[in-house]
Amino acid sequence: MELTGKQDYVMPTPFWRTLNWSDWAYAAALTIGALFALNRFADYMDIYEKGILLLSAPVFSWLGWRWKPIRPLMAGLAVLALGAIALYEGNLDMANKKFLLKYFLSSQSAILWMSALFLLSTLFYWGGLLSRSDFGASVGSKLCWGAVVLGFTGMLVRWYESYLIGADVGHIPVSNLYEVFILFSMITALFYLYYEHHYGTRQLGPFVLIIIAAAVGFLLWYTVSREASDIQPLVPALQSWWMKIHVPANFIGYGTFALASMVAWAYLLRNESKAALWVGLVGVPLGLLVFAWAVAGLSAVWAVDGVSPNILANLKTASWFAIGLAAMFSFSIALKHRIAARLPENTILDDVMYKAIAVGFAFFTIATILGALWAAEAWGGYWSWDPKETWALIVWLNYAAWLHMRLMKGLRGQMAAWWALVGLLVTTFAFLGVNMFLSGLHSYGEL
Repeated sequence: MELTGKQDYVMPTPFWRTLNWSDWAYAAALTIGALFALNRFADYMDIYEKGILLLSAPVFSWLGWRWKPIRPLMAGLAVLALGAIALYEGNLDMANKKFLLKYFLSSQSAILWMSALFLLSTLFYWGGLLSRSDFGASVGSKLCWGAVVLGFTGMLVRWYESYLIGADVGHIPVSNLYEVFILFSMITALFYLYYEHHYGTRQLGPFVLIIIAAAVGFLLWYTVSREASDIQPLVPALQSWWMKIHVPANFIGYGTFALASMVAWAYLLRNESKAALWVGLVGVPLGLLVFAWAVAGLSAVWAVDGVSPNILANLKTASWFAIGLAAMFSFSIALKHRIAARLPENTILDDVMYKAIAVGFAFFTIATILGALWAAEAWGGYWSWDPKETWALIVWLNYAAWLHMRLMKGLRGQMAAWWALVGLLVTTFAFLGVNMFLSGLHSYGEL
């Protein structure tokens, strides 16, 4: 046998040639749906919104080609949302008269079901991890998918309900904290489910679902304490098509950053010593918590000027949620010996963390640029050093530095994981803390 030292080069098959009839049928169904919506609702949309609608068909076609579970998700959402719309018969009062709407398909019912399923999913994921059984994780994954379906159904139906209240009230449901917390939960869960499918492991579910469960807990508290589920007209600053693209892009960033931080926590549990975890994850947050409570106590006793009762109440609420998260972290540290052996290899954890941050950074950059353009239209300037803008810049710089250190300096391992975990604190303050404790041009989202 003669060895020539040469190998024949095989031309890779173009992606479009790998598609079969079902792929094209799926794309055709999306296109027909987009054209139907354009024909029926064109009078309610401007030229930009029409462009977004038409662009959604090829975007979701591509997503469905690359990740097959998107297809049944889209079909399920179409059936449930259109079914709910038909049940309303153009009358919002039907929400309390028809069984399916009252207990399942109205926006509030669907979102409550979403919340319950996410909490159950968290329990089953953790049960599967601790019992070293694939059954619990499998049930947790299915419950997470169910929560995603009902959460997006609730958002779509809420969008329709806003127009039933009045044409001048109708808007995409991404305008206040109640709505964006649902969006955050959906995006974080959907990205996690993609990585679960791509890497063939469900062992990261317990960690990612912790942050989603915390968001659901806040959502339920916010709904009960502030009656936040009521649909309200948009404030003038939000009456813009920019909101439809700026906010979702922003929350793709928030969701993937949160996902990366929880993967980082799993990495640290697998590799760090218990002593380091206790010091880093319990000592520092509890120290900050004690300081916050001290400030709150002194402010209440001495009536410090400039500290409103609302801010003190928000500080107390934030402290309780911090205690809850610290308890969850403490629980995982205490069971480190049982958890670490079940976690994926370091290469997988590192890869998921990097890809989540890279995707989040790309979308957060786009959202920041879109926000500047929106600000110029609404307020006459691209940048005003508003607290929300300032903290968005801090988040951007934090992850820009993380990516720079990884790509240029080879940042890996525990240092990268600790940094990604600290990023959760920065992101949380930009997402929620600014609304709770600071005021500015974005005060329409304050608590």
